[in-house]
Amino acid sequence: MTEENEVKLTDLPGIGPTTASKLEDSGYGDLMSIAVMAPPDLSTLADITESTARKAINAARKLLKLEFEDAVQYLRKREEVLKITTSSKNFNELLGGGIETRSITEAFGAFGSGKSQLAHQAAVNVQLPIEQGGANAKVAWIDTEGTFRPERIKQIAEGSGLEPEKTLKNIFVARAFNSDHQVLLVDKVKDLIKNGEPIKLVIIDSLMSHFRAEFTGRGQLADRQQRINKHLHSLIRLAEAYNIAVYITNQVMADPAMMFGDPTRAIGGHILGHASTYRIYLRRGKKDARVAKMVDSPNLPETECVFFITEKGLCDEI
Repeated sequence: MTEENEVKLTDLPGIGPTTASKLEDSGYGDLMSIAVMAPPDLSTLADITESTARKAINAARKLLKLEFEDAVQYLRKREEVLKITTSSKNFNELLGGGIETRSITEAFGAFGSGKSQLAHQAAVNVQLPIEQGGANAKVAWIDTEGTFRPERIKQIAEGSGLEPEKTLKNIFVARAFNSDHQVLLVDKVKDLIKNGEPIKLVIIDSLMSHFRAEFTGRGQLADRQQRINKHLHSLIRLAEAYNIAVYITNQVMADPAMMFGDPTRAIGGHILGHASTYRIYLRRGKKDARVAKMVDSPNLPETECVFFITEKGLCDEI
């Protein structure tokens, strides 16, 4: 989908600089968001005629080649997918090789289960050469809870044989102070990429924190889910367009209807569950171990693995 990198909204028929600016301010700043719109909606949003809107939408669809392709072509695209190592062979096997690009990997679990530790590990490992399980790339980290620790990055980098200062410079960090800011920062990631930054991993730790705090009560549930849905689809488009791995952490709640077994459930509802390509449940195990369980995947079995968190990062045994 390299056309999205090269073509601007102003290249579409009937979309001038003023109209393009209006669309970008409304959150429709890429070709895909235009291509999937209905002509009446674009007409109203951009204040253009419905005929002009239809021409712009058709042009965007042609540029993005939104049509069927045979599975052989799709397989060739899949060959471009990268797998970012977790530094644990057990965990890599659970994930089918590592944290996958062009996908959203969600990790949910209670406090101290290892969600943010995995984020720090991935932020270092994505900088490794491809043959070592990295992507030779940089990271964009959206921190919603103040959990990013540069000191931890330095520890893991030293344990991986990387230069700590250089490793830190390859991580772009932004603290999101509310849900609107969080959504805006995803667009800022696109700006970094367009400015030439080789970003292959986007981390949001955690995705639901602000939405959960700002939208309270059943009366606001529909609005909250709608905003989360739009936010997640922006992340999906980002992952697909630029071959990026998106790693998100999520909070949990206890399901009161669960009479037997583990009552822990991820928050966010079905919208988040369907948007995540891979869902992993993390919990504490015996003797300082952590347990990762694959809860949902399009191609991997529902299995578990054990790993440990040490000063040098994730590993299989201590």
